[in-house]
Amino acid sequence: MCSVRKECQSSGETRVEALRETDFEARFGELTFVVGPSGSGKTTLLSVVAGLLDHDEGSLHVLDSDMGALSNAERLRFRRQNIGFLFQQYNLLPALNAVENVAVPLIANGIPRKAAEERAAALLETVGLASRMMALPSELSGGQQQRVALARALVHDPKLVICDEPTAALDHKTGDAVMALLAQHALSPDRAVVVVTHDTRVLEFGDRIAYMDDGRITQIEERPAVAEVS
Repeated sequence: MCSVRKECQSSGETRVEALRETDFEARFGELTFVVGPSGSGKTTLLSVVAGLLDHDEGSLHVLDSDMGALSNAERLRFRRQNIGFLFQQYNLLPALNAVENVAVPLIANGIPRKAAEERAAALLETVGLASRMMALPSELSGGQQQRVALARALVHDPKLVICDEPTAALDHKTGDAVMALLAQHALSPDRAVVVVTHDTRVLEFGDRIAYMDDGRITQIEERPAVAEVS
């Protein structure tokens, strides 16, 4: 459902190969981890898949759409409707409380504010933030902000969820709960989840692990089963 082939990024007048000779595929009904050392191109790969960075060579197809053929406006609309992205820096809007932040993707897709905030509140309760719904980002801990960002990524039930280090600021118990939620999302036959992580404890939740080094996917490990989710 999502494939990248031989992508290459450039920066300014100097060509920088952040991704090269890279074949990557994420499949419906699966949670795929991308692991590798810092600077290996993992975050760049996620940004290309999400249509946030252009590719100079090769092809990028997401949900049967050729991302390279879409205009900027079409790509933005495609992301709003189909992709949930959990950024490493969270990117919460500082003037909005937790419920309002989570509701943003729904409102952007035309859902009335009241219905959007009701859905956002329900999801915040699911991630353990029922008592922090009215808090601004500045009033939340790093782990709480990360869970707000996760709820925002999932609130519009996207077909593709892309997460950059979703457990980095979380304790073991909360991290497992977050991964269980992502694994549950990936169980749907028309949903897929891609996660970049350095946290080896959570790899048991994945169906496949893509190992990345120096801008390339060097190995794909197929796992026998996803960890049980409740």
